[in-house]
Amino acid sequence: MLWFHISFGQNGLDGFLTPSDTLNTSRRNAVIITEAIVTSGALVGLNQLWYADYPKSKFHFINDNDEWLQMDKIGHMYSSYHLGRLGAEMLAWSGTTQKERLIYGAGIGFAFLTAVEVLDGFSSEWGASSGDIIANASGTALYVSQELLWNEQRITPKFSFHSAQYAQYRPNVLGSSVSEQILKDYNGQTYWLSANLYSFSKGSKIPKWLNLAIGYGADGMITGNGENSGLFLTPKTERRRRFYLSFDVDLTKIQTKSHFLKTIFSVLNTLKIPAPTIEYSHREGFRGQILYF
Repeated sequence: MLWFHISFGQNGLDGFLTPSDTLNTSRRNAVIITEAIVTSGALVGLNQLWYADYPKSKFHFINDNDEWLQMDKIGHMYSSYHLGRLGAEMLAWSGTTQKERLIYGAGIGFAFLTAVEVLDGFSSEWGASSGDIIANASGTALYVSQELLWNEQRITPKFSFHSAQYAQYRPNVLGSSVSEQILKDYNGQTYWLSANLYSFSKGSKIPKWLNLAIGYGADGMITGNGENSGLFLTPKTERRRRFYLSFDVDLTKIQTKSHFLKTIFSVLNTLKIPAPTIEYSHREGFRGQILYF
């Protein structure tokens, strides 16, 4: 009897997660209302919890393209891509057309992150960044262009993180806990472009889930632009770019009839799996790592 209840519950959830073949108006309306509430609430919350503590100014731009060795820009591209992907997949679940998904779903990442730039622009502490806006547009364009070219996502931005030594010297900016450092410490972040090999060679014997990933990271960064590092009690550091080549898995290509598992795989596919990796930096040259994340 217990097995029957569990099975019935799983089947009900799987049915709920199954995309509609035709337009389901109630689902579409629910998606639109949910996205509007969540994005509006996030912007209001940001304004109250973050920007309210700093003085306002006239709207202005800043040029921060040289800061953090461009790790923040790649982060914007990654975020815009996956927010747009989520928006498009939610509209696909409601049975909308591809055109509607690409216009109203995929654009949500760019719209939300650009709204954040507007808040930055009215803050005297920061300013709107043209580089951020370009990165936001690039993430959206990466998703939309692949849908138009191939009707699938063959190249997926992914993320990985490892703890770095630098946060301890400036925890208010780089994070005082691991959860904060995942978001704030660019020294421990790596961004990847993970390409599905089978998608570029259909009909081959390559496993459909196997990816090849190119990664970019940087470390040695206590401040954004490297200036005033002497204000912090830090060891002498050199800001370095790092490049990576590794295998990966496209979880969305794993065959399953369960829409519950497909949803889980779609969420987890934002992360790069730990795998053997070749790393290159200008000072250290090439080196191999058994597992890198």
